[in-house]
Amino acid sequence: MAIILRLVQRFQHSKTDEFVALEKEFSQLEHRGILPRGERLIPISGREPRNTVIWQRRFESLADAEKALKLFETNAEHTELANKQKHFFESTWAEFYEVVDW
Repeated sequence: MAIILRLVQRFQHSKTDEFVALEKEFSQLEHRGILPRGERLIPISGREPRNTVIWQRRFESLADAEKALKLFETNAEHTELANKQKHFFESTWAEFYEVVDW
């Protein structure tokens, strides 16, 4: 069963430049193959405000998505960046979606 993992990150609007600069560093870890590569979304219209970044990726199973979350928790480079970025968060959460093929 395919799964979409979404990491929703709402940040302080006044810290947009700083938050985005760090997010670009996370992206570089993905491009270097250190972290799973996902896509980032910024809302234009919808429930979430503009000061939200959504990282998402499709995984082939829930177990694979959970492995990615574990990697985020244990990778030293990710942790270093996360410790810099956490001061800008208003809230953050993970969402899992089952991909249905009806």
